[in-house]
Amino acid sequence: MKRIIFTEDAPAPIGPYSQAVEQNGMLFISGQIPVDPTTGKIVEGGVSEQTEMVMKNIQAIITAAGFGDDLSKILKCTIFLNDMSLFAEMNAVYGTYFATDPPARAAFAVKELPLSVMVEIEAVAMM
Repeated sequence: MKRIIFTEDAPAPIGPYSQAVEQNGMLFISGQIPVDPTTGKIVEGGVSEQTEMVMKNIQAIITAAGFGDDLSKILKCTIFLNDMSLFAEMNAVYGTYFATDPPARAAFAVKELPLSVMVEIEAVAMM
């Protein structure tokens, strides 16, 4: 049975989608952008600060779904950057969240992201 995941510890959706959907032990986390859930605003700084906030939001959703308080259950991430020149800086922060056995991943440069952010990350996890 499909279960919708929502937590106040991650930003509320800005459109007709769920933070995450779980079914049969699979968790599909919608693309997260660097919105601080306590202020509702984009975090200040560059792509490092934005990536840090995105990963914290993903971590909050994983926890709310009952998948534990770490990211070890993530199987795949897709990363969207507004400029591929930001890849190395984003990757340095992202890598701190997956020190061992990182998930499969793809990264793309896109023309534009919601609210003009620099990075958006979606993830798939399994219980």
